[in-house]
Amino acid sequence: MNIYDIASKAGVSIATVSRILNKKGNVRKSTENKVLEVIEDFGYTPNAFARALGLNSIKAVGVLCSDVSDIYYAKAVSVIENELRLQGYDATLYCTGEELADKKSAISSLLSKKVDAVILVGSIFQEKNDNSHIEEASKSVPIVIINGEFEFDNTYSIYCEEEEAVADAVGKLVEKGHKDILYLYDSESFSGQHKQNGYYEGLRRHKIKARKKYVLKCERSFDSCKEAIIKAIDSKIKFSAVVCSEDILAVGVLKGLKEKGLAIPDDVAVIGFNNSILADSTSPSLTSIDNKVDALCTDAVRTLLDVFDGKDVSYVKKISASIEYRESFCI
Repeated sequence: MNIYDIASKAGVSIATVSRILNKKGNVRKSTENKVLEVIEDFGYTPNAFARALGLNSIKAVGVLCSDVSDIYYAKAVSVIENELRLQGYDATLYCTGEELADKKSAISSLLSKKVDAVILVGSIFQEKNDNSHIEEASKSVPIVIINGEFEFDNTYSIYCEEEEAVADAVGKLVEKGHKDILYLYDSESFSGQHKQNGYYEGLRRHKIKARKKYVLKCERSFDSCKEAIIKAIDSKIKFSAVVCSEDILAVGVLKGLKEKGLAIPDDVAVIGFNNSILADSTSPSLTSIDNKVDALCTDAVRTLLDVFDGKDVSYVKKISASIEYRESFCI
């Protein structure tokens, strides 16, 4: 028996059940009696989900990321931990890597520690085929995923509109006369696929034919992208601009272009993604799409707090990105 069963049997919202369990008031006596009758009939007792609503809470939230040494994830975890601390909650961090078994093990471990909720940082936690382990965990505690989307009860998705952001960046390049645009990516995750879709959409909007050889997959490293861009040049692929799915890829591209004696942005314009510290650390500095990691992580924590308070919370929230122009491309 969980809060959803109670709400369904009583014919009320989850938020109403939450307010009654938390003794928040603002509920008609007749409604309260109906809910309490359902609870009594089914022998419901506060469990891990109830703790997440404030009953016997240990004031701790589990945070999962694949690799905290990654610049993007490090920033995200820092923002989340700080926001939780300001609200009186501790963060219990697990770095899982990318293997599904390790991700499942981390979630299981967090639940055994009786955390009040779990935040998943990144679409790496959204599996392509089977997310039943997330659905099962959400029966115990609220789950928030950043840059991913689930459709289970008690799961909340907060992500940047990355597809539109990349499409817009491609459009800005086309407007400046760039028609031959390479796209480099490293992942086919939920986020990675949306970015790549944005590349194709940007071309489509400007009636530019997409070409398979202009989409290059690399490892997430400077050297891999440097080698990829040098290979493209040596293969006589004609291009005047490059869009990358991550800043780290774009830095590799800058290195490769320099090694081949090409001027940036005069010969080739380059746009990265994430607007990380790398963007200001390169020479020339890197124009990058800002996917608002601070806002995403802050909203993730605020969403949980609203869930804990029994408020009606949107299951999906989208945030718009922006382009931060620097020396590698400027309109």
